[in-house]
Amino acid sequence: MKMFIPGRLCLFGEHSDWAGGYRSINPALHKGYTLSVGTNQGLYAQVKPHPTHLILHSCLTDGTRKELLQIPMEREQLLAEAKKGGFFSYAAGVAYQALTLYQVQGIEIDNYKTDLPIQKGLASSAAISVLVARCFNQLYQLKLTLRGEMELAYHGEITTPSRCGRLDQSCAYGNRPVMMMFDGQHINIIELKTDKNLFFVVVDLAASKNTHEILSILNQCYPFATNEIKQSVHKYLGEISARITQEAATALEQGDAESLGALMKQAQTEFDRYLIRACPSQLTAPVLHSLLKHPPLQPLILGGKGVGSQGDGTAQFIVKNQENQQRVIELIKRDFPQMQCLKLMISSSAAEITE
Repeated sequence: MKMFIPGRLCLFGEHSDWAGGYRSINPALHKGYTLSVGTNQGLYAQVKPHPTHLILHSCLTDGTRKELLQIPMEREQLLAEAKKGGFFSYAAGVAYQALTLYQVQGIEIDNYKTDLPIQKGLASSAAISVLVARCFNQLYQLKLTLRGEMELAYHGEITTPSRCGRLDQSCAYGNRPVMMMFDGQHINIIELKTDKNLFFVVVDLAASKNTHEILSILNQCYPFATNEIKQSVHKYLGEISARITQEAATALEQGDAESLGALMKQAQTEFDRYLIRACPSQLTAPVLHSLLKHPPLQPLILGGKGVGSQGDGTAQFIVKNQENQQRVIELIKRDFPQMQCLKLMISSSAAEITE
């Protein structure tokens, strides 16, 4: 059986997934809202059952094969591998959860191709977690829904040292844009369609950021704000992000690229205003802001912002049409040759994303 799991691009609402989760402790916090869509890059795999082991053959984006993961389907050994952290921990964490919750044996995954950039805010770890969850679901006929696969993948990922939010696993929805609402432990997911094709450019900034530091520091601002900086974090990740994201969902359904662009600019301005002081070493992001403000790009883009946890990882732009999409990529290749660009289109016909 062949499978493809894409990455996930968070268009709006980054960080509000875990922030909204704190409502179970502090109900005065605002609900979190995110707007995301699958990338057309991802993980390609051939999968089959295995009687006794979790086996994972994987490859990197350059085609290099990593060493083979082969672990007996025994809870203690899977849990020990998951707790190590690192590349294979996600697969082991999901397998541990599947073995704990369901009557399953092993699986063998040949991840023969990967074209999803790793550690660039495009949910590569969630993609492998969802891949493993879907394998167990389909190979052992567990009859899980997409939400069920997301839950299994999420619980597998947090079995590892990762402290991901619940947004990442929305890659299970493939190329359909979704708005998610986070209220404590409750999540609501709304699938969206757009009236017109929407064109984006996703840019790997070829710089670096420390996602662990960003998440650690921002989480220290919750569940209760005890100073002005923490109050500012609550304000942006609460009421401001919720408003912008809901307006963006409406604009997406209307195919209104101009409004989406304006909302991207607004989101980045407010993010910088309220969050940089909390983590200036990572969120000042000079490379990101240099690209967003690059003068030759301005006539070609409708708006742009950071991706994922923000910082100098990945940027996204929305443009008017396919022609401008290509012109933006060529301009970035000329002026920032170290950066890598990906095309993304949300289709009006079937929310299909193409290269």
